[in-house]
Parts: sequence; structure tokens; C-alpha cells
Amino acid sequence: MTEFTLITFNCFGIPGPLTQRRLAALATALNASDATVVCLQEVQAHPYRWQLTQGCRTFLHSAFEPHLHAPKGGLLTLARTPIDAVNFTDYHDRGQWYTPAIADITLGKGVLRTRFTIDGQPVIVLNTHLSANYRGDWISDNGYARTERRQLQQLAEIVRVQPFNALVIVCGDFNVPRDSALFREFLLASGLRDPMNEDTRATYRPLPGIPARFALPIDFALVRGPEGATLAAETQIIFGERVMFTPTAQGYLSDHLGLKLQVRVG
Repeated sequence: MTEFTLITFNCFGIPGPLTQRRLAALATALNASDATVVCLQEVQAHPYRWQLTQGCRTFLHSAFEPHLHAPKGGLLTLARTPIDAVNFTDYHDRGQWYTPAIADITLGKGVLRTRFTIDGQPVIVLNTHLSANYRGDWISDNGYARTERRQLQQLAEIVRVQPFNALVIVCGDFNVPRDSALFREFLLASGLRDPMNEDTRATYRPLPGIPARFALPIDFALVRGPEGATLAAETQIIFGERVMFTPTAQGYLSDHLGLKLQVRVG
């Protein structure tokens, strides 16, 4: 029996007056967790990457793809177990330069793949952050939805070529809600299982000024078990409470909530 625990979290690592304090509080929470692997999204500056890798002192291993001003795609994976291999795949379609998607283009969004061996079981983790849908429209054939569909199709292709003897976990901020046709198409194409199934609780908490209709379940931790093995997986939402950043200041760790995935393979 192999047991594996993973946390995925869009940490909102964008330069701001409280970012360093929020990330320090996040590092404290992660050190206190029982996660084997942590997948972070939106680490949008190398100083924040350094702060997280140094602050998460119980996670001796880390993976990211070097880029200009930040880890490529804003993706950082931390682990308490040695990493066997790392590679990064760019999304072919990241949107149009003349739209707000320019932020996704300059960050270089894609998929960060890490491979582990835990109790003899190969484990592959795909950490990703899809391009945003700035219209909040996943029904019409608008440019943002088309980009997301192409990225999901590419991500499904990546999943399908992973070894069938491996436990495969795909996690991150998809920017696509659970009840959308885009997400359902992706599950069918990839062969992944969503342990939260039809859970409608939002994982995104809109900041002031952003319409409340954007509060949707857009963060996921999806699994595919090794061929011929039994698989039990459950996910819970975490990091939903305010925490103290300083003796006099408190707030949420991010504008997203985190997910904690627990998997048992037999």
C-alpha cells in the first residue's frame, strides 16, 4: 500500500505590500502539514520563490523551470521526498498579445512535471496554471475559452503518454469551473478522476472590485491510478480561514483556497 498526500495552492505571489508576510505565513502552514508534495501556482517573482524554498524548511527538494523574472508559468513544486526527474512543457497557445492575456504570455504558462518513487511506486505530478478567462464566459466560443480548450487538450495529451504503472496527479489552477463543458471534455480525454466530483464550493475568492460571479470551483487535484491497482482518493478544501501576518495584521493566505489530496494505492 502506497500513501501519498499533496497540497495544491495558488499562492497569489504577486508583488504587493503584504505578499512577503503572507508567504511567510504560508510557509509556516506548509511546514506544519503532512503533505509529501506541495504544488504552488502564481509565484510571480524569483525573490518569492527563494522565500518559499527557504521558508518551507521541511521540504528539502524543489522543482521549477528558470525564466526571466519568475519561475516559468509561476509554478513551484516542493517535496519532502527526493525528485527523480523534472521537465517543463510550454502551452502552445497562451492567448493574444493585444488582450489581458499578455500577463499569461510573459509568464510562460505550461506544465511542470516532477517524477518521484514512493515505496517503490512511480508517482508523476503535473503542476499547472491555465490562462485566465477574463470574460468569465465558458459557454460561448470566445478567444479566452478557445485558448483554455487548446491548453486542456494539450494537457490531456501529456497525461495520456505518462507510464501506465505510475500514479498520475494533475493539479493546479485551471481557471475553468467544474460544471463547464470544457472541464468535462478534459476529464473524458485525459482519463483522470476528480475526487471532488460535483462539489460546487468555490475555490476562488474574488478580490474587491471583481464580480462575485467569478467565485467558482476552478482549482483541482485530479488522479489516475496505476493500471491494475486499487485507488482511493479524497480531497478537502484548506486555507479558508484568516491568519495572523503580524501581531496586528491578519488576512487570507491568498485569493484562492487550497486543496489537500490524500491517495492510497494498493
